[in-house]
Amino acid sequence: MDMKHRRYRLAALTSHPIQYQAPLLRALAESGEVDLDVLFCSPGSVGVHLDEGFGVEFAWDIPILEGYRHSFLKNISPRPNPSRFLGCINPGVGRVLEAGRYDALWVHGWGLASCWLGFNAARRLGIPLLLRGDSNHLKEPSGLKGYAKRFVLNRLFGGVSAFLAIGTSNAEFYAAYGAPKEKIFMAPYSVDNDFFLARARSLARGKIALREREGILPNLPVILFCGKFSDVKRPLDLLEAFQHLRDTPEASLVFVGDGRLRSEMHQSVKEHGLKRVHFLGFRNQSQLPACYALADVLVLPSGFEPWGLVVNEAMCFGLPVIASDRVGAVPDLIHDGVNGFVFPAGNVEILVDRLRRVLWAEDMRQRMGAQSRGIIEHWGVNDTVRGILQALDHVTARPVSSIAVG
Repeated sequence: MDMKHRRYRLAALTSHPIQYQAPLLRALAESGEVDLDVLFCSPGSVGVHLDEGFGVEFAWDIPILEGYRHSFLKNISPRPNPSRFLGCINPGVGRVLEAGRYDALWVHGWGLASCWLGFNAARRLGIPLLLRGDSNHLKEPSGLKGYAKRFVLNRLFGGVSAFLAIGTSNAEFYAAYGAPKEKIFMAPYSVDNDFFLARARSLARGKIALREREGILPNLPVILFCGKFSDVKRPLDLLEAFQHLRDTPEASLVFVGDGRLRSEMHQSVKEHGLKRVHFLGFRNQSQLPACYALADVLVLPSGFEPWGLVVNEAMCFGLPVIASDRVGAVPDLIHDGVNGFVFPAGNVEILVDRLRRVLWAEDMRQRMGAQSRGIIEHWGVNDTVRGILQALDHVTARPVSSIAVG
């Protein structure tokens, strides 16, 4: 076979099937340029499972294993858990890599023992290593922990052939830990834009009906929070801000999700006599579009967010976004005063001001929403695939791919 046209043999090592990764893996497998094998360290979220953050049992209602070749490595951890370092110990990864004759190994993050087994196997076998994580400088340890992190990552990064940056903050993180600029390739943290944009079009005329179905007043602007009710997400800040609005202007507040703070949030609503606060509960992937379609603005007040994919999803629905400055997506997706606002995390007073500015002016919401949609159209799965292909071109010393993706 002509090497110039040979597809890349790529192994992707990742913790478990994740609903947000599935569209990217399918698109990469369908690109025509990659012969992809996805190696899962754990079944994780396959089938009915308990999500510790949401505190509910459910099964994803979208396909997360279809459209790409995959296998599950044997996990010998005595306490399997894909979110803990020793929860995934898959010693067979080396044998799989040796037998596969891969052009590169793509590892997602470094937070599992099996990631390091993969790193060591790639180094031993001379397989170029692609690294993609979601770290940034918004949350860095200090003192001895900070020194230890720098010591470990500097040495790890020295053996990485290419870094796949999910955004600007992530690229800056790699550079700060010694990654050469020429080895960093933008592979945006994206959602299935085609799915969400199509659902946005189909639901565009149904906003009033969607609100009435949920018992929400149809003619008042709707503020949306979508995510886990956890301390780090700071949903109580949004409740406090809504209280300080004092119906000036009038609006509804909708919470989609669940989690540990649910009882405290309900109690706060009761204690302060807040009106027009709606808790819609956990909604699965196919149900989320209706939630975005009934809203007028998304608020993400997190104290720390490596990225915040709800921002991507909301922007597909033409929503302005108000997010804290601790959200990783902010530098790339939220242009302050253009398609939303950025406020200091925990500063409820400024959040109230930004809410008022958006809620008072319908023309501003529409203008900002149009900007959101325009920005997100250039931050999709196809853009991520393109970045991965450029990295593969680099690590295999092949000419930069000129084949258009998507």
